Amino acid sequence: MLTRIVAEKDLLWRSMVSRNKRPTRLAVFVLGVSFASHVSPLTSEQDNTIRHIMLVCLIFLIAWVARSALHIWSTVHLRGFKLDTADNLMARKHVTQFRILKRVCEWLIIVVAVSAALMTFDEVRQYGVSLLASAGAAGIVVGLALQPVLKNLLAGLQLAVTQPIRIDDALLVEGEWGNVEEITSTYVVVKLWDWRRLVLPLNYFMEKPFQNWTRESSSLIGTVMIYLDYRAPIDLIRAKVMELAANSPLHDGGVVNVAVTDFKENTMEVRILVSASNAGRTFDLRCYIREHLVAFLRDHHPTALPVLRMERQADLRNSPDAVTGRTADLEKA
Repeated sequence: MLTRIVAEKDLLWRSMVSRNKRPTRLAVFVLGVSFASHVSPLTSEQDNTIRHIMLVCLIFLIAWVARSALHIWSTVHLRGFKLDTADNLMARKHVTQFRILKRVCEWLIIVVAVSAALMTFDEVRQYGVSLLASAGAAGIVVGLALQPVLKNLLAGLQLAVTQPIRIDDALLVEGEWGNVEEITSTYVVVKLWDWRRLVLPLNYFMEKPFQNWTRESSSLIGTVMIYLDYRAPIDLIRAKVMELAANSPLHDGGVVNVAVTDFKENTMEVRILVSASNAGRTFDLRCYIREHLVAFLRDHHPTALPVLRMERQADLRNSPDAVTGRTADLEKA
């Protein structure tokens, strides 16, 4: 009947009915046994025992349905956000928040269900009252014992709200570069560029500095440093870099810049800036610019490449400056 009723409704309600067939059967069983124990010729003690068992089953049944509803709702909501698109900033925000909050809510459902089931026993309820009477000392002891767990739990809630990192963010952490692959209630898994996994506790990202290359946008500016001879034609190099960037599918059509940023003892430092849509494409674009620019200079302007100049001592003695200096010294003498 429920399947027919929700046949024309949206995916959320249809999934709720289809995935909750077993809880529904359990609910019918609990109600049936409770009614049967009331009308059957049982003693009051036996009737109370069966009703107690059915009450515990009902509590866990409600927790089961709540957890299933949470899973269905989060799955249906996240279907509209794709991580495999070019501009996935909004998707990464929602996926990160929902995954962390979903795990926290699942733990809360389990804790509340177990607590409610235990409180149905008189002995446990009395023990709980006695614990409340001595809550000061017990709270301190429990707080110290659960400090790492609570620390990560609070860090997870703070991370879900503030979002210093998100799923699929590009990070530079502990000297390693990679993407956030998984965020659990206690740790974060970073998939490094060479497929290794770096596992860090949640509170690490609340206490220590790290680089997030996709915090607001996945676009990045890549830097290519090249050291050339002073005779290098900067205008031709600038035109060639613009041509390479325009012809490369890796370039996003944004930043292209060539500038002489420093002079060294034997070379001049040329900085090239190019932008791409994400960190991986930026790295590939930098390699592309290096390879083709060096090939261009080697084939068309070999004098632009750095050389080590050496002059013989005899040539220095016969140079015009050296001769003029010796003549001046003789006149003074």
